[in-house]
Amino acid sequence: MTDRFESPLSSRYASAYMLKLFSSDTRYSTWRKLWVSLAKAEQKMGLSITDRQIAELSEHIYDIDYETEKKREAEVRHDVMAHIYTYGLAAPSAAGIIHLGATSCYVTDNADLIIYKDALVYLRGQLLLVIDKIADFAEAYKAVPTLGYTHYQPAQPVTVGKRASLWLQDFMSDLEEIDFAISGIKFLGCRGTTGTEASFMDLFDGDEEKIDEMNRLIAADFGFDKCFDVCGQTYPRKLDSRILNALSAIAQSAYKVATDIRLLQHDKQLDEPFEEKQIGSSAMAYKRNPMRCERICSLSRYLMADSANAGLTAACQWFERTLDDSANRRISMPEGFLTADAILRLVQNVFSGLKVNEKVIENNLNEYLPFIATENILMEAVKKGGDRQELHEEIRKASMIATGRLKNGEEADLFSELLKSEGLGLTEDELSSILCPRKYVGRSVHQTENLVKKAKSITENNDAEKDWKVQL
Repeated sequence: MTDRFESPLSSRYASAYMLKLFSSDTRYSTWRKLWVSLAKAEQKMGLSITDRQIAELSEHIYDIDYETEKKREAEVRHDVMAHIYTYGLAAPSAAGIIHLGATSCYVTDNADLIIYKDALVYLRGQLLLVIDKIADFAEAYKAVPTLGYTHYQPAQPVTVGKRASLWLQDFMSDLEEIDFAISGIKFLGCRGTTGTEASFMDLFDGDEEKIDEMNRLIAADFGFDKCFDVCGQTYPRKLDSRILNALSAIAQSAYKVATDIRLLQHDKQLDEPFEEKQIGSSAMAYKRNPMRCERICSLSRYLMADSANAGLTAACQWFERTLDDSANRRISMPEGFLTADAILRLVQNVFSGLKVNEKVIENNLNEYLPFIATENILMEAVKKGGDRQELHEEIRKASMIATGRLKNGEEADLFSELLKSEGLGLTEDELSSILCPRKYVGRSVHQTENLVKKAKSITENNDAEKDWKVQL
């Protein structure tokens, strides 16, 4: 326990990998790596920077004296300058060339781009695992008929797998959004206070090719092959909006899945995993609440709301830079990633042990199927020589009796009521044949198989990445 607030995203929900990625150690060691990369590139372009200076900087990337930095920041009220000062104490021979020609956003923005890209790649792997698990579930239950719902009212039957294919398709769409976000991440490079690279025009005596080469070298050090064509002091904040929109899309899909499962668990058709010693309620010992799916919905709602921050911030940037983005981004961007991470891992957990109560599903379908099949029953009875209008009235009267029972808390049993109708002219075997559930699920099985095949082609083509994510 601690006497200071700790974010639940850190203490309860996010993975160790994502927490490490957004940690102070990762952020500030990345700053130092960027300063080393800048020094190396400037040296190659002819500036007076020695191998010894670069070596000393490289030796002190990770031994960050946070206490000294904290004291210095309290004095100068500038975090980047405090870190430059602290780094200079650790590498005194290079203190005079750290950050040469750069502005603060060289380290802050480029570090963010590096971290965000790594985080998106990680989430992509987690999303692939979700797709794989839901595809397995859909395949396993592709032919199990279940009552369909429109407006949460009984409707034409589908299959359990077909319903899961709707969830699967949403997450496959989210993968496209993540790939789009990753493809849009370019490097800022070292562009100066207003993005004009004016300081480097001085340092390199107006040699623009050296400036471009310097930026190419730095970008390549961090796995980037492109820089933004133009920028102000910062990289375009529209990118943050694109990223959080992609994460929000994951939340939207997860919310829909979790809500469907919660409703079906209420109807006893599905059960999310429930541990042997798990307690559902402190008061009601019998309870088996869908707490995992409830948590997915709760976190998803937060992430969908969080995504609004990036759009508002992008819209509020004045000219070449304004600082009202900083405090918001420090909170909204990491929390967006941490929340998406928690959501995806929860969805994986649910589908690792989601229980299908097939007998309940069958009973529920059988209760409503005679109502759904009344037109088919009518057609078969007409084929046997019955009068369509008279048969319609027979079925209507039987349906009203069964509906009345249902609304009185009794079993509807329209099947038995129809058998009593002498005018219908159908035997029990004939009526049972008409009411075979598989006749009413349309192309559910084939549709599910087709989508699962597409999903598996995606996950199988990403095996190496998927395996790496499992190890994290």
